[in-house]
Amino acid sequence: MACRQFDQAADAISLPEAIRDRTKYPRRCLAVSLPVRRVDGSVTVFEGYRVQHNLSTGPSKGGIRFHQHVTLGEVAALAMWMSWKTSLVGLPYGGAKGGVIVDPSLLSETELEHLSRRYMQEMVNFVGPHVDVPAPDVGTNEKIMGWMMDTYSNHVGHVEPAVVTGKPIALGGSQGRREATGAGVAYLVKKYLEDMKVPITKATVAIQGFGNVGSETAIALSRYGAKIIAISDVSGGIYNPKGIDITKALTYVRYQKMLHDFDGGEPISNEALLELKCTVLAPAALERVITDVNAPKLKCRLLAEAANGPTTNAADRILEKRGDIELIPDVLCNSGGVVVSYFEWLQNLSNYYWDRDEVMTKLFAILDKAKIAVDAQKKKFQFSRRLAALTLGIQRVADAKQSRGLFP
Repeated sequence: MACRQFDQAADAISLPEAIRDRTKYPRRCLAVSLPVRRVDGSVTVFEGYRVQHNLSTGPSKGGIRFHQHVTLGEVAALAMWMSWKTSLVGLPYGGAKGGVIVDPSLLSETELEHLSRRYMQEMVNFVGPHVDVPAPDVGTNEKIMGWMMDTYSNHVGHVEPAVVTGKPIALGGSQGRREATGAGVAYLVKKYLEDMKVPITKATVAIQGFGNVGSETAIALSRYGAKIIAISDVSGGIYNPKGIDITKALTYVRYQKMLHDFDGGEPISNEALLELKCTVLAPAALERVITDVNAPKLKCRLLAEAANGPTTNAADRILEKRGDIELIPDVLCNSGGVVVSYFEWLQNLSNYYWDRDEVMTKLFAILDKAKIAVDAQKKKFQFSRRLAALTLGIQRVADAKQSRGLFP
């Protein structure tokens, strides 16, 4: 899916063959075995990956996901998207991604710590503040980033907070990092609704996924005055046309771990949620949930891709043909997380820290600039918004590679 998107964008901007493959192929792919001693004394070997897609524009940047369905191909695709995303918003980074094939909910706290530390131990020679800077993703969090930072710091012999981002505040994390992706999604939704002349106080929102990104998107949009009518996680969803009390839902999930049986509305399946009539639909879970099967049935006016790659290429073509749904593509929509990760990295390198207001002001300024650039590209070449965003990101990476030349 990522490769087909690249080929389409490269054709659209007539990227020369000499630079095309250099821009497309990952620089480095690592596969590692991670033996972990379980609490019962047995040993399980997990499989982990790290793909560094592009190192021409700076250290590579991207999350690490712990999920039972992780594959090397998925990690490589996500690393590629990170290259275009960091390039699009003007950060001095390349793209990377990591993953471990594991269901973290089946591990004890001790086993999770051992797995996290073992993963970083295997990556020590391939990551670093000026080489590759990991961050949290699906199934990982700031606690795991803290363990990974500690492992790396012990190896190099001094505290090195800039090796990962998304850390706890006490270890050099940035104010605003936890909510950054969701806050960015909500901000762009508000901006595009303004362009569509839709008052946000009249907007209804359905969010698939109630992890970090989905819940923070819900919080930010409800603060702007939007009505959240549906939320869901892996256990199913909740629908309430009068609006869901997000604070109550968050409290419930904090204690129950799942939305299942939450009494804030009637139950709804994840599939049915995507087809609800609403102003804004925000897929904020995993990739490829909007397909050629459900794309004709979507009833939203704005599709905000809070997850990475939630819309398949076939669904994309259907939505383009329909022409009645505005799209905020993932490389723009969820870029708030990597922008504030960049701020965290800067603060770690300088040992000078900003307050939350400063972080959010700088984040929204970068998102505004990227939005303006994407919409100008869309208008200039009559591209779809996704193609406009991808061509901008890809062109900047290709230009950097061209300018640096080819090391003999």
